[in-house]
Amino acid sequence: MVEDIKKKIQELRKQINFHAHRYYELDDPLIADSEYDQLFQELLNLEELHPQLVTPDSPSQRVGSRPLAEFKTVRHTHPMLSLENAFNETELLDFEERLQRFLKSENDLSYMAEPKLDGLAVELVYEKGLLTIGSTRGDGRTGEEITRNLKTIRSIPLRLAAPGNMQLPENIEVRGEAYLTLAGFQALNEQRLSAGETIFANPRNAAAGSLRQLDSRVTAQRPLDFFAYGVSDTAQSPCSSQEELLDYLRKLGFEINPLTKFCRDISQVIEHFAHLQDIRPTLAYDIDGMVVKVNYFDLQQRLGSKARSPRWAIAAKFAATQATTILQKVEFQVGRTGAITPVALLKPVNVGGVVVSRATLHNEGEIKRKGLKIGDHVLVQRAGDVIPEIVKPVMEQRSGSEKTIRMPESCPVCRHRLILPEGEAITRCPNSHCPAQRLRLLIHYTSKAGMDIEGLGKKAMEQLFSQKLVQDIPDIYALQVADLVVLDGWAEKSARNAVAAIKASRHTSLAKLLSGLGIRYVGEEVAGLLEEHYGGSLHELMQAGEEELLDIEGIGPQTAQSIKEYFHDSEVKKMVSRLMDFGFTIVSAPKSPGERPFAGWVFLFTGSLAAMSRDEAKVRVKERGAKVASQVSKKVTHVVVGDKPGSKLKKAQELGLTILTEKNFADLLAGKDASPNKQQLSIF
Repeated sequence: MVEDIKKKIQELRKQINFHAHRYYELDDPLIADSEYDQLFQELLNLEELHPQLVTPDSPSQRVGSRPLAEFKTVRHTHPMLSLENAFNETELLDFEERLQRFLKSENDLSYMAEPKLDGLAVELVYEKGLLTIGSTRGDGRTGEEITRNLKTIRSIPLRLAAPGNMQLPENIEVRGEAYLTLAGFQALNEQRLSAGETIFANPRNAAAGSLRQLDSRVTAQRPLDFFAYGVSDTAQSPCSSQEELLDYLRKLGFEINPLTKFCRDISQVIEHFAHLQDIRPTLAYDIDGMVVKVNYFDLQQRLGSKARSPRWAIAAKFAATQATTILQKVEFQVGRTGAITPVALLKPVNVGGVVVSRATLHNEGEIKRKGLKIGDHVLVQRAGDVIPEIVKPVMEQRSGSEKTIRMPESCPVCRHRLILPEGEAITRCPNSHCPAQRLRLLIHYTSKAGMDIEGLGKKAMEQLFSQKLVQDIPDIYALQVADLVVLDGWAEKSARNAVAAIKASRHTSLAKLLSGLGIRYVGEEVAGLLEEHYGGSLHELMQAGEEELLDIEGIGPQTAQSIKEYFHDSEVKKMVSRLMDFGFTIVSAPKSPGERPFAGWVFLFTGSLAAMSRDEAKVRVKERGAKVASQVSKKVTHVVVGDKPGSKLKKAQELGLTILTEKNFADLLAGKDASPNKQQLSIF
């Protein structure tokens, strides 16, 4: 009896998958919608009666299931990095010039140019062909596990296809964009209006909101779609290029954007960019630009990545959408480093599908350069389709009643006299105890750009600050459930979750902590350099002087001075000591010795290399665990000498440092002669 039902269920699944393929992918249905619905309902009824026969790849998984209490988090095997932007032809040419300089090559580069959809980036993990985990990009390293929601999207295969004799990969992590068509977005908003619900501002917000539903049955009702554009690790595929990979993914059952184009050179990239911009208004979905990728994987691997973005790809963004409105007022905000930022309050205007009512004016110099006045009619745009900015005033519409914008002389919050440091463009409040600075720092510390403490968003931190429960960073770690449950908007569950997230954040990486502390000039990239150099030791970093910091490749005088002054401040030392009292620990991601054969070595490069650029050489040694110095010192273990090395070679010889020719260096990279024995060069 059960065996008969199992066969019936298998036959129904086969029929449903066949007709779904005809309908959704070929747009050529063979049966009426009502007949398809009957087949689907019959399957649902049988699986409900026999839940032990439900499989992860059953079409029934498309309809969603009972709500979750919360999302779990997933750590990506390989980070989902952001992309640098280019806004015009010149910047695309600059991109290629950087590639050629890094590769030290005069050969032509080929590219893949792919439409950049305005949706939500997700990752799909397949094990032995079966979809097992789906997650959001999150902060690039950790995302939210939304497998059940992603399974409701019909263009995402629950099981990979294996046409002909093609062998399925054992494991593969596919990346792509979940999105809504413009028609689907409009229909969804009309549905929400009818139900008395707030409408989504744009398709991207609608896609993100749909995928972050705890009840996957809600997601199943949203007309989401999906295009695949890559994998987390190209070694997971048998392909040697992005062009081959997209064809491979297509054979596995994924939809690939038909407007993706192979470009034999940068001129074809520029042509395709112009073409996509021309046809953008006719597309069924919204795109905000084009992603350009170096085609061949071996070159991608050589180019590698920076802290936040791969060197081998760039997002070419379309010109910003513009609109005209009125600059009604200017208010002045105090940032976490004391920077005073003028913000324009605008008469609300729709710019590219988003209502804009505020725009940054950056600083006093920017206001004067653009000649802006309160009461002006102004041209507003969303730069890169994201950040609102004022382009210029419409001089022809001035009536004479417009008022000059004046920077305040004292801080709008603490009333301390403001300063404009020599050589800088930004006016600052020098009072480190300014309440606005303290609050901004706390908001930054708990945000995704800092420690990413779930439950302590901007509104929560404003509330805790106003209630004087949190005045400094360590105060966060003193919070108890009892402190939170008595506050407006908090319940037992949200309080417990927040305290658990606070406790978990006590164990973090040095880079994440440094990003959270909000040290001036120390962003994610610099924080990564410091972590790499000090190996997770906060104590060593706090003892560092300017000269030592300047010896780190990528750290300039301004940044070095800022770091030294920050950690030599007595109040900062007390703050760090309090953190440690709360059980704060710095953890480092363990790496096997095989991945870091150069660990403990410090390289210095001088002179011009023939086989690769110095930038690429630095990347190669960092990948193997070494540090890179910019000045000769006793800490340097290996000096790599190219053509015309200059005075650094002489100083290195005087100190008795290990000196390598480019040939020696190439052997070292290849695993030959890896011992750090001193080598004297007869040619010098």
